[in-house]
Amino acid sequence: MGARRAAAFASGSLPIPASDLADLVLERLVPAYGKSADTQSGERMAAYMKGVTPFLGIPSPERKALSRTVLEGLPRPDETDCTAVALRAWRLPEREYHYFAVDYLRRYVKSCSSGFLPVARHLVSTVPWWDTVDALASHVVGGLVAADARLKGDMDEWIEDDDLWIARTALLHQLRYKDATDIDRLFGYCLRQSGHPDFFIRKAIGWCLREYAKTDAQAVRDFVTEHERRLAPLSVREALKNIGRR
Repeated sequence: MGARRAAAFASGSLPIPASDLADLVLERLVPAYGKSADTQSGERMAAYMKGVTPFLGIPSPERKALSRTVLEGLPRPDETDCTAVALRAWRLPEREYHYFAVDYLRRYVKSCSSGFLPVARHLVSTVPWWDTVDALASHVVGGLVAADARLKGDMDEWIEDDDLWIARTALLHQLRYKDATDIDRLFGYCLRQSGHPDFFIRKAIGWCLREYAKTDAQAVRDFVTEHERRLAPLSVREALKNIGRR
């Protein structure tokens, strides 16, 4: 199933801009990762991730070490380079290449303007699963919105999206904002999706509330107390996990 899903999106992909830097990154990346592939480990990883994509079978520490080697001596990318690297990596079937793209964008998100948001949306919605979506939400989309408040309007649209991964991204994009959190949007988004039937949305509601509780525990307690009948039990448990009801 994973290989079919990974191949299915290629024809509808965003156009990839020309980038000499992306050419060099991919010329280094594919053989570096390919040499470290382990078929049996890849099968286990793919099974753990419910067959969303195939895996090369490279453990995370080794993969990150290989990535450092791939990027050694290369210049800082601009937005076009980031777009090209990410989209080209995403077209490769194995998940480790997608992880590379996510890590690359996390590292260089400040090189990207608000115009990168459609690319981020494409990545979120293409062969999606929590392993890529959550990092893109909190580190990439969150970084873009923090840098350009006009993108809050896009998040207001994403929270209503029929694609649960787009809605989950809207819920989680403020995960690292702490004191800068827009609490009206945080609580409002949680309520707007409180009746969602899917585990991943209900979990995300609890997670973003639990994270904000590290900044203002009482605000989260008060919110949960007021709206507990609307929130799923899973969301309530996650929200109060570290702070209780006192």
